[in-house]
Amino acid sequence: MAHIFLTSKGFFTKSVKDDFLQLIDGRISVLKAAIITTASSKKEKNPFAVKTKEDFLEMGLMTVDFLDVEFEDARNLLAYDVFYICGGNPFRLLRELKESGAEMVIEELMQRDTVFIGVSAGAMIFGPHIEIVNCFTPSMNTVNLKDLKGLGIFPKPIFPHYGREDKFPDSTGKTVEQRIAEFEAAHNLQVERLTDSDVLLIER
Repeated sequence: MAHIFLTSKGFFTKSVKDDFLQLIDGRISVLKAAIITTASSKKEKNPFAVKTKEDFLEMGLMTVDFLDVEFEDARNLLAYDVFYICGGNPFRLLRELKESGAEMVIEELMQRDTVFIGVSAGAMIFGPHIEIVNCFTPSMNTVNLKDLKGLGIFPKPIFPHYGREDKFPDSTGKTVEQRIAEFEAAHNLQVERLTDSDVLLIER
C-alpha cells in the first residue's frame, strides 16, 4: 500500500514530520529516500531540498539522494521507498513527469509499500489537474504546457498555502477564498484547500 502525504510545506511543518515518523516506525534504517527536485529551478541546490536531506539523515535514513526526472532516467525511482516531491513550478514538474515516463513509474510504485510526500507544487500534481494554477498564477506556465491533467490520485484539485494572501495578490482586491469559490462555481467542482500546517494523508 502506498501512503501519500499532501502538504504545503513538507517537513517544515512539525506535524508532517511526526506523522511520517509514526508511519515508518521501526523501518527507518532500511528505507531509501529520493528527493525529487524537478519543480525547482535551483534543483538540488534549493535550500528547502538541502534541508529536507538533512532532516531525512537526522531521522536515521541511511540512503537519501536527489533525483531530477528532467535529466535522469525515471526508472531510477524504482530503487527507492520514500519520495519527497519538492515544490516549485507545477507546470514544469507535470510536464517532466509526463515526458520522462515518471508518471507511469509512479503508478507502478503505487502498488508497492511506498511513501510519497508532495510539497506545494509536488502536492498539486496528485490531483485530477492543475487548472487552478492558471487561475491564480498563469505566468508560471513558462513551458507552455497544454495538458494540465494531473496524476489523479486524489479526486479534487489541490490548493496549497491556503490563507496566505501575501502569496496570491489580486489587483481587483478579491481574497483567495473568493477566487477559489469563483473557480469552483465555474468548473462545478470542489477544491481541496491546504493551509501551511495541514497534512492530507491518502492510502492507496
